[in-house]
Amino acid sequence: MKFNFGTGIVIAIGLFMIFILQYVIRVQVDARYDNQLVTENYYQQEVEVDSRREREMEALKLDEQVTIYSTTDGIRITFPASFDYNKIHGKIFLYRPSNQQLDFDTLISLSSSNLLIPNTNLVDGRWDIVVEWSYNDVAYRNVKSLTIK
Repeated sequence: MKFNFGTGIVIAIGLFMIFILQYVIRVQVDARYDNQLVTENYYQQEVEVDSRREREMEALKLDEQVTIYSTTDGIRITFPASFDYNKIHGKIFLYRPSNQQLDFDTLISLSSSNLLIPNTNLVDGRWDIVVEWSYNDVAYRNVKSLTIK
């Protein structure tokens, strides 16, 4: 058999196909490469996009905004001081984009207009914080991404 330009191209394409196939198989089988969805009920959340946007717009209309920031103690969420904190209800969702096992949510339970999520529950890195809350039957939603160090 004679080795010419056409034979070289066929061999190169064959080797490239083998490389791609072994890479795809390795990524699917290896536990180090996590193939999880961002959230379990992804499609249900897509249906609710409009209602989430409406709650975000309600939050932007407030004179005093909810502030979410990182401190040395953890993540501090400050609700408007003009609101009666006893009438604020809702949930706080903390998502870790790189690891679904670290995601958690907590109910809003206030003894003042501030809420602290301690560092004991958080590992270093990026966190997406979603505060879904209501006051006097008006729903609000605040979203922020923070990096914990």
